[in-house]
Amino acid sequence: MTKIHLIAALALLNTVISCKNEKKDQVLETKEITFSKEGELSLFSLSDSIPKLIKKIDIEIADDDYQIQTGLMYRESMKNDQGMLFVFPDEEPHSFYMKNTRFPLDIIFIDSKHKVVSIQKNAQPLDESSLPSEGPAQYVLEINAKLSDQWNLKAGDSISFTKM
Repeated sequence: MTKIHLIAALALLNTVISCKNEKKDQVLETKEITFSKEGELSLFSLSDSIPKLIKKIDIEIADDDYQIQTGLMYRESMKNDQGMLFVFPDEEPHSFYMKNTRFPLDIIFIDSKHKVVSIQKNAQPLDESSLPSEGPAQYVLEINAKLSDQWNLKAGDSISFTKM
């Protein structure tokens, strides 16, 4: 039994010593998350029943659980000609929040027919308040805050998008 205790003590001591020998000043480097174009999205106004192009932007697409839950978290910014499109399997009411999101956004809820349902404007960074859709949505587009006003985007307008 004493040999087993001695071997266990030596193994424990070796582990402690090797852990202490690691650099105390070691800094873990984190890599900035950057935009990755995965498609293009066009926004259309439906004034006079004729679709009119409002704006065309590059998009990242969030279509799995991890991407949907992470979204634009931990990023510092996004260009005005970029956005993130969340694609959900079903059309239903959705709610977003700004946890770990460091810049303000407009959150645009879109139904299964690609029509804008509602817009949560100027969602504030790091705010964990619930920002719900005003009706069922299958898609959600996040763009920089105030762009929906600048583009005069409103409920009833539409989108089309393509994946690359």
